[in-house]
This record gives sequence, C-alpha cells and structure tokens, in this order.
Amino acid sequence: MFKTVSVIGLGYIGLPTAAMLASRKLRVIGVDVNQHAVDTINQGKIHIIEPDLDLLVNAAVTGGYLSAQTKTAAADAFMIAVPTPFFDDLSPDLSYVEAAAKSIAPVLQKGNLVVLESTSPVGTTELMCKWIKEVRPDLTLPTDSNSPDIHVAYCPERVLPGKVVQELISNDRIVGGLTPACSELAKQLYRTFVAGELLETDARTAEMSKLTENSFRDVNIAFANELSLICDKLNINVWELIRMANRHPRVNILTPGAGVGGHCIAVDPWFIVHSAPEQARLIRTAREVNDFKPEWVLQKVMTTVANHALNKPSVACFGLAFKPDIDDLRESPALHIVNKLADAYEGKVLAVEPNVESTNKLNSKAQLVSIEQGLAADIIVILVKHKAFANCDFSGKTVINVVGQ
Repeated sequence: MFKTVSVIGLGYIGLPTAAMLASRKLRVIGVDVNQHAVDTINQGKIHIIEPDLDLLVNAAVTGGYLSAQTKTAAADAFMIAVPTPFFDDLSPDLSYVEAAAKSIAPVLQKGNLVVLESTSPVGTTELMCKWIKEVRPDLTLPTDSNSPDIHVAYCPERVLPGKVVQELISNDRIVGGLTPACSELAKQLYRTFVAGELLETDARTAEMSKLTENSFRDVNIAFANELSLICDKLNINVWELIRMANRHPRVNILTPGAGVGGHCIAVDPWFIVHSAPEQARLIRTAREVNDFKPEWVLQKVMTTVANHALNKPSVACFGLAFKPDIDDLRESPALHIVNKLADAYEGKVLAVEPNVESTNKLNSKAQLVSIEQGLAADIIVILVKHKAFANCDFSGKTVINVVGQ
C-alpha cells in the first residue's frame, strides 16, 4: 500500500519516525526548512542527541531508503511533525502546521494519507483540511465527504526523550481518523513499525488525549513542586518527606525540580486552558505553579549570593536541558534560570551542560564551561540531574540542589 512516505519536520520526533519507517524498507523523504539538518542527515549523521538514532539514520541513508530535502515531493503518505508553540498570550501558534499543510497540498494525489503528529489543540486536524482545501479546491477532504480523495488522521506521539527509538516501537499508539476509513489507512501505516496496540478513535478525542496525558503529568509535578516551596518555608527536607510519604501503599509523589520544560508538558496544558478557560481551573493552577518554580529558584540563588562571605562570588549552574541526559533546551526551566540570573547578577555566571557543545540560546553574559571549570565556582546550583554530575565532588562549596539526592 505505502511505498513512499514523506515526513515533514525532522526534529526530535520527525527524524526518528522517518528513520524507523526507512528501517522497514519504505522509501522515506524527509523535509525540513533547516538546511543544516538536511545536509547532516544526507551525510548519514544526526543533528540532535538521541540514543541509537545515529545508527538507525546512518543505516537508512546508506541503504538508500532515507533522504532529506527542503522542498516537498509526491508520496503515498505524509506525516507532519512540526512544532506547535504558543504566543506570548498563551494562545496556540499553529503557523507551522498551516505552513506544512499548505506545502504538501500542491503534490497531493487522490488516495494519499495525511497524518498530523504534532501536539495540537482540539480541532487542528479539521483546520488542516481547511488549509489544504484553500490550496487544492479540486480535492475532496474528510470534512467534505465520507468518501474523500485524501485521507486525514491525527496520531500523536507519546515517547520519552532518551528512549524515543525504543518507544516508537513498543508504545501503544492512538489513531484518530476523521473517518473510520482514515483511521484504518493510518493504522496500516503505523503497523509497519509499531509493536504496541493501535487504539482507534476519532481525531478530536485523539487530540484531547495527548493534551490530557501531559496535563495529568503536569498536575502531579505541580504537587511535588508546591510541596518543595512549602517545605522550604517550614524548614523541612522535602526529599525525606517524599520518601516517607511514598511508603504509603497508594501514594507516589513525584520528584520536585527546577520547573517543567520541553515542548510537551510545559505547553500542552495551555492548549486545554485556551479551549476551555472557565472549566480548566486545576490545569491552569498547576501550570502556574510549575511556571513559578524557576522564579523561586532564581530568588533562592540571589539570596545565597547576597549572604555569601565573598563579594560577588562566582556561580556555576549545572544543567541547561529540560530533563536529564538529553540536549533538548526547549522551554527549559534551567536555561530560563541561568539567563535570568546572568541579567540580574553582576558576578560571574557559568553554565555547565555536557550534552551541548554550544548554543545561541544562552545569555551572552553567561559562559558555557566544562564540568571541571564549573566545579571551581564559589556557588554550585544543580538544576538538572545529569548522570555526568553523579560523581562530582561538591565538597567545600555552597550548593543549591533543586533536583534532590
């Protein structure tokens, strides 16, 4: 059925998906506006850090099953995996999805399948049909007829950074077609590499399911982060408290951190709040708690600096990524803390992130340094629990640890 698949967006989800399809000996055309990413992939290399992905991409490119380009081309199926950020007012920015939909519209042919994977507000899959229709009024979409020329479905990913290759195969997958026939066709595509169960539903339920999963996690993280604020005020060790409370057979409190980052948990709840502001009170509050945590950490650092014996002691912040052992800085609370600290503090601010060699997202007033250079600072702030920091000797230093033992 599917001989050629085009994947639009070759980032943290698109590239692993493209490589996985290519590993099943499907011809995969990856499309991205980033020329550097395209050139890197065509050399059989990767432009992101993800375990085992480099081997998968190299084998796919070397075998002639995967190639990358900046322009769309005809295919049997199209998978859209582009960013869906939000504006300053927290409303969803769907411009990338719209641009992707309109970019594939000219090359669509009757019988094609279009799958949206990007995390999206409810109704985006139907909007995508509208955008395609604007470019190709000659085509019948599922929003027009139950027997459309083009089949459309929403199939969100639910993978964990650092385990993407493994979980693309093993995780159950939600398949939300705009019609039952759309769902069935999408299931045929995903069966080529998904060993988990394919769960069929409608597109709107699939869209809401992805948002619900991440909002559930956000609420639970907010509880842990709020506990850390309360314990700090009451002079209680939050880590010991959580260990004690979790001995209850039906309690499983998560670990507090510097906040919540990444493109999913830090973003998705706002899509629900935007869609139902009057009803999403708990979800909004959880998001506000987690958004406040980096500001609390920053104030903790500034207070420590002010009370230090040295005048303008140097501060080294360990970790910039949004979670341990990855290079992804998207919506990272650690990066936010370091950048705000560099603006607010006149002393030396160092940043230690072993998973990136350089980044233009770091405040120019802060310096990216090695672990050894970071350890020479007067104050150590541990923001991310990277494995590379596990054996660091922080003795003799003033340490602010917001991620626990």
